[in-house]
Amino acid sequence: MLLLKDVKQTSLALSMGLLVSFSALADNTVDEQNRAKFANQYQSWLATEEQSEREDMLAAYPASIILWAGSAYAKEYNSPRGHQFAVADVTHILRTGVSVEEGKKGLSASCWTCKTPDAPRLMNEMGVEGFSDANFADLGTEIKSVVYCSDCHQEGSEKLALPRPHAQDAMAKIKLPFDKQNTTMQGAQVCGQCHVTYYFQPERHDKVNIPWIFGSTADDIEKYYDTRRFYEWIHPISRTPILKARHPEFEHWSRSEHAEAGVTCITCHMPPATDDAKGAEFTNHKVGNALDSFDSTCKACHSSQKTIEKTLQNHKKSIDAKAREVENLLVKAHFEAKAAWDAGATWPLMNDAIMGIRHSQWRWDFAMSSHGLYAHNPQEGHELLDRAIKQVTMARQLLAMVLKQLDVEKVDYPDVSTKQKAQAAIGFDEAAAKKDKQAFIKQQVDKYWDPVSKIGYNN
Repeated sequence: MLLLKDVKQTSLALSMGLLVSFSALADNTVDEQNRAKFANQYQSWLATEEQSEREDMLAAYPASIILWAGSAYAKEYNSPRGHQFAVADVTHILRTGVSVEEGKKGLSASCWTCKTPDAPRLMNEMGVEGFSDANFADLGTEIKSVVYCSDCHQEGSEKLALPRPHAQDAMAKIKLPFDKQNTTMQGAQVCGQCHVTYYFQPERHDKVNIPWIFGSTADDIEKYYDTRRFYEWIHPISRTPILKARHPEFEHWSRSEHAEAGVTCITCHMPPATDDAKGAEFTNHKVGNALDSFDSTCKACHSSQKTIEKTLQNHKKSIDAKAREVENLLVKAHFEAKAAWDAGATWPLMNDAIMGIRHSQWRWDFAMSSHGLYAHNPQEGHELLDRAIKQVTMARQLLAMVLKQLDVEKVDYPDVSTKQKAQAAIGFDEAAAKKDKQAFIKQQVDKYWDPVSKIGYNN
């Protein structure tokens, strides 16, 4: 269970009290009212379109392509952008593929869950499992709004809301039901309904589920997955049943010093701002870097911005170094396992080593898939990666014994120095995938989907 100190709500309540719930953008009348009546909040929300820069994470860390071989993550993986790009980025990324033939399932519509308020609307209309059982591309014409006010607030009220069923269920699992929390925790939960790890529940038509039955640590979630014998995919090189973490910011934050002090996502990323014309204070919805607003976010506890920046740089440098070590060890382990299988290894010989790869990669992923780990909870990041190093090292020691027993003297390791070389090693043709994707965009998205699906791609 998460623990938080009881903190004063005055500042947050004042800033949040200026907000009302906005209806979906599809309702043009309501949207026009929002523009006029809540201009500051609306304009700061629009300003997330300025956060357009992104980094090709596969090019930056090509070894991850080997680790994610067999999944869509090996095709394209970018750093996050502003909320205005939520729908367009998931539409255009290679991971979501193209339309599928009639009668085939294809990608679940659950991929829309956190990108738009149209997702909760469709869940209400279709039922949660009816929504998740639908095809991602087939529901594209229903998506008309990016992350919006109704994702976080009750209709016509300043009160916070948690409209996504998977988040309601998850908070209840850890004995933090949304309606029983103070405003501070509710604010964190509102962000946490999407900035959290999850998986698609296969026995429930791929609906989104947060795996917190035993708790929200990497160990607790791993226990849940291992108990269920769940895996996202079988790694095509090592035959490892792989687990995938997805941006577990809420989990890392919940065990941090910031959480203990009552400092939440909103405190740091949505600080109070002042209207220059009228002098009125409002909550800034251009969700951004806390250090960009140091005086209103950090100064109450930290005296020097330079000191914080240096500390964060040190955390990033040391965590990144460990992450690269884990990645390199895991690449070797995957190919050593392949060499053993190719030489005739059996599951009784391989089981312990394969589980070592699975558990090591899970902890690496739980650390590195979290945006802002260096600031949110660097201590936990180090603990995860230290454990991952031990686990993959033990896996490789076991594999070495198996390889010796099978008289394998040489293992062929791939060159993963660049994205192109790593993708070649797993047999992925990026050019062909891009060609198919562009045809889908031209024939389907450009003709039939709402313009919101092209923000950032239409100029």
